[in-house]
Amino acid sequence: MSTTGATADPLAALGSLPGVAESVESVRKAVDRVYGHRVMRRRSNEITSEAALRGARGSAALSGADWGLEEVRRRTDFSGDDEARAMGAALRLTAEAGQLLSIWRQSPLRVLARLHLVAAASQNDEVGRPRQVGESVDEPLIELPLPSAADVSGRLEGLSELIIAGSSAPALVTAAVVHGELLALRPFTSHNGLVARTAERIVLIGSGLDPKSVCPAEVGHAELGRAAYLAALDGYVSGTAEGMAAWITHCGKAVELGARESTAVCEALQRGAA
Repeated sequence: MSTTGATADPLAALGSLPGVAESVESVRKAVDRVYGHRVMRRRSNEITSEAALRGARGSAALSGADWGLEEVRRRTDFSGDDEARAMGAALRLTAEAGQLLSIWRQSPLRVLARLHLVAAASQNDEVGRPRQVGESVDEPLIELPLPSAADVSGRLEGLSELIIAGSSAPALVTAAVVHGELLALRPFTSHNGLVARTAERIVLIGSGLDPKSVCPAEVGHAELGRAAYLAALDGYVSGTAEGMAAWITHCGKAVELGARESTAVCEALQRGAA
């Protein structure tokens, strides 16, 4: 996303794109329904824990590890093949996200570096920093042209400046831009999709839209499907008003589906069936 232009708050300007305001309002209503559920008033910690598990499963599915929920619950070893490692990384990132909320607004680049370190679970030199000239990226499910290391550096700095400066934009818009920009840039040598979706989660929580983290957008992204996810990302990368609006509304649908998932969990707990 370009951070230049006539407006001093480019994120806020995106809120006026066709369909975005409607998506923001629809997301707010979906989130309010979850928070207004009687089970949330008594057992919100359980809903948060379940949402974290389901969110991690959804994020891993988009990175090629499409496991059933019960399989995720059952497994304790995530060090085997690539799918197991992706699932383990998603679970670690979900657990880490809540620890980084206070740092995000002051130092988003530090948070992103930490997320990559947690996801990679390695001490290799390329871990925990943006990729350098000549380094390849292991992100086979995203086939967009790869920006150069120099472009990555400049655009990450621009994104960081936007976050630190703050914006009047709705949380959904900011979260979608952070998510889309990280997917477009793929700033790390690996795990970019997992990091991008965790960053989206951090924005949604830290903004106050979903402070208890019970509306996992990752669930919705997985439910909408990888093809729709990549098609919407193409719109973001295009930079057109229509494409940006399509990506933001896609992210909005994902949050709504995450909210619906947790509403179903509340209903199950209320029936004593969970």
